[in-house]
Amino acid sequence: MGKYMLQVSYTAEGARGLIKEGASSRITYVTDFAAGLGATVESFHFALGEHDAILILDAADDSVVAAASLAVGASGAATVRTTKLLTGAEADAAVAKVGAYRAPGT
Repeated sequence: MGKYMLQVSYTAEGARGLIKEGASSRITYVTDFAAGLGATVESFHFALGEHDAILILDAADDSVVAAASLAVGASGAATVRTTKLLTGAEADAAVAKVGAYRAPGT
């Protein structure tokens, strides 16, 4: 299972829907929708600022999260920015593979 951060920004239509249905209802729906795709919502927070909601998902693979992002984007109610998160062990594995790197012009 991998972890993913989804940063959600509602369109005007999405904001109207949230106002109509309520935040708790949205969390329940998204949690159930993710489960149907084989993912688990680890956390769901509404936010102030650039994004309206931040979610952390556990999913078996990238295709599960891509499907969720496509569904949300196709709805027209929100845009999603998805970031795959790495564990410390995964980051260490990447660091071990870095090797020698020369910046351009050096």
